[in-house]
Amino acid sequence: MDHARGGPLQDPAGLYAAAQELLADPDLQGLPMLMGFTGFADAGHAVEQITGELLGEGTARTVAEFDVDALIDYRARRPRITFVEDHLEGYTPHRLALYALVDGLGQPYLLLAGPEPDFQWERFSRAVVELVEKLDVRLVLWTHSIPMPVPHTRPLGVTVHGNRPDLVDGISRWKPVVSVPAAIGHLLELHLTEARRSVVGFVVHTPHYLAEAEYPAAAVTALEHLGAAASLMLPTDRLREANREVERQIAEQVAGSDDVRELVEGLEERFDERSADAPRRSLLAAMSGELPDAEVLGAAVEAYLASQEETKDTEANDDDARGGGAPAD
Repeated sequence: MDHARGGPLQDPAGLYAAAQELLADPDLQGLPMLMGFTGFADAGHAVEQITGELLGEGTARTVAEFDVDALIDYRARRPRITFVEDHLEGYTPHRLALYALVDGLGQPYLLLAGPEPDFQWERFSRAVVELVEKLDVRLVLWTHSIPMPVPHTRPLGVTVHGNRPDLVDGISRWKPVVSVPAAIGHLLELHLTEARRSVVGFVVHTPHYLAEAEYPAAAVTALEHLGAAASLMLPTDRLREANREVERQIAEQVAGSDDVRELVEGLEERFDERSADAPRRSLLAAMSGELPDAEVLGAAVEAYLASQEETKDTEANDDDARGGGAPAD
């Protein structure tokens, strides 16, 4: 990457404070890393819900925290504070950080989450790549959600992009060539690719008429794809339950309005026409083509992890046979 841009660049390490003991922890080396940024392309508040769900598990340890004063425009995105009768309390500052978490099976992973930076994109990107290299992250996965003319009564589509053909090919339903406003996730994907790191992005297609509302189905779809790609058991139960109530409310509105019903029916017709001759591969589908339930998915993840452990054991035994890892004669 060419950094000759009319003067010395600021040290990216100056943008974050890291917990050095976690950066040096061998258990945090070679993990998958998820990324999600709020403030842009978050239809249905998908990323906001995902971040809240993952951090709400209570296992998060902060590996690195970024200097939001240097990255965020507070006047554009003002933090919240509560006025209680005659005093102020509950100030909630912005936070952009890299966390270490564990999934439902106790497997560790990393999460970079918070508001999308307003400033210093290049420096922030170099800082993230630096952390990825220090932790030898094996796969970076990021997600966001965009409004699309699709019905809520059909499975949400996902556009997938990145440099891992095994996780990208045959997944996307919508494959355009189009110029779009860039997000920080796009820039990170480019720089991670330049750094020869595996990176994949998932774009959830959220019904445009639900883009401004909190739509749990969008978050569930993203979590399913992130979990399948990273071999992680990510939490979706609470979001699924919340989505049942949202679907009930939508059904009432559709039933009570001819205009809304005609809109949804028209979207269904176009969706079905475009999907009829567009078979897709799914990261979630079993060999039969049906989506597995949580028990089947959990068993698959456990089997994968067991195979990884067997591989490590075999390699360790081979090293022992050669005399503690010394090269064979």
